[in-house]
Amino acid sequence: MVKRRRNTELVLILGAIALGIFGYASAALALNDSVPSGLYLVAVVLTALALGAHFAVRRFAPYADPLILPVAVMLSSIGLMLIGRLDISYKVEYPKSFAPKTSGQLMWLVISMAMFIGIIIFLKHHRVLQRYAYVLMTVALVLLIAPVFSHADTYGAKRWIQLPGATLEPDEFVKVAIAVFFAAYLTVNRDALALVGRKVWGISLPRGRNLGPVIAVWAISLLVLVFENDLGTSLIFFGVFVIMLYVATERTGWVVVGLLMAVAGAGIVGSTSSHVVGRVVAWLHPMDIFLPANQRPAGLVSDQAAQALFSFGSGGILGTGLGQGHPWLIGFAGQSDFILTSVGEELGLVGVTAVLLLYVLLVERGLRTAIVLTDPFGKLLSGGLSAAVALQVFVVAGGVSGLIPLTGKALPFLAYGGSSALANWLLIALLIKLSDAAGRVTEEQNSPVPSLATSSEALTAVVPRAAG
Repeated sequence: MVKRRRNTELVLILGAIALGIFGYASAALALNDSVPSGLYLVAVVLTALALGAHFAVRRFAPYADPLILPVAVMLSSIGLMLIGRLDISYKVEYPKSFAPKTSGQLMWLVISMAMFIGIIIFLKHHRVLQRYAYVLMTVALVLLIAPVFSHADTYGAKRWIQLPGATLEPDEFVKVAIAVFFAAYLTVNRDALALVGRKVWGISLPRGRNLGPVIAVWAISLLVLVFENDLGTSLIFFGVFVIMLYVATERTGWVVVGLLMAVAGAGIVGSTSSHVVGRVVAWLHPMDIFLPANQRPAGLVSDQAAQALFSFGSGGILGTGLGQGHPWLIGFAGQSDFILTSVGEELGLVGVTAVLLLYVLLVERGLRTAIVLTDPFGKLLSGGLSAAVALQVFVVAGGVSGLIPLTGKALPFLAYGGSSALANWLLIALLIKLSDAAGRVTEEQNSPVPSLATSSEALTAVVPRAAG
């Protein structure tokens, strides 16, 4: 009998909520010497949402991994804490342009977790998604291309669709759709893709006739990068495909081909997109923005990379303490990848490490689910969703820390944004259903097989012997 550990999940969820609420109160007390008026509403709504999600999992996915939901709740709770803390400072420092974000993020969290509960209840099995893989991919490509025709150009990238009263960031949903499609495609075609062509320097490369899908995905990711200036989405889109391809075929040659195509794509885009060039220059020379304009490298126009480094440097090992730093100096920190710099400044290296380890734990549980599952589609889907989370966190954390150029992607669960919240809770719902299926597989494997003697005794008990 497999321990379902739903009570463990409940205790972890309550601890995650308490962490976020007490952190929000602590930051407000440090800044204003008073508890924020909206704290009680945030506490009640967040607790109700988390408990509703927990009871849905307890009833409809009882064998699910007990850590996936608590980690998602904890990250969302920390995100609300950081956005609420930034709102307090923005209200004082930018009174004319201030627009509170905490209530909006709470509203999106309500919608997202309601969707999560609906998927847990009504999605009977993850293999249902395999039937609609091509439909999902078609819709995803339309959404991916749509921002090209939109006027919502923000921070140099065109990744938003302007709607009445709101904007939609379709690439957040595309990462889920491509994982579903690639899992379905590779389940059917993995044998052909695993065939080896020729060996170059000891590395088995794939056959040329099987490169078609890879070239198509590479071309689409380049088009997104060129026309939308969206470096982060291109990296995630192409990276997820290469990773899933390697998982399906176990051929190192696909990784080599993927890296070569990525380098070629970077060269092409570097000669055509001034926005991407500007981000690369800012990455290579972040402090040169403070030089006189005539002494700066060509293409350097932003101080974001430098501000991020200042923020991390101010935090040091233990941070300044919640409410004691100046993360508001990056005016849109709560709405972008720069929310991680708020963690770095006020919670220090220790806080950043803790947040990154939460993402590592989430990815690890997804990969563990992939290992346990027996059906190829479920294995690849769980691995693909985990890879999407890992790549997005990498491009965000790498960008703000100076490891790679900035991409502008939102940090999952922490940064403000309706599209990000919806897409990431959709991803968590799918991981929960996948882990529930994996738990059922483990339950079946551990179920004792009745011996012949036991079966004979049971049969004798049911069918009485004939008299005489």
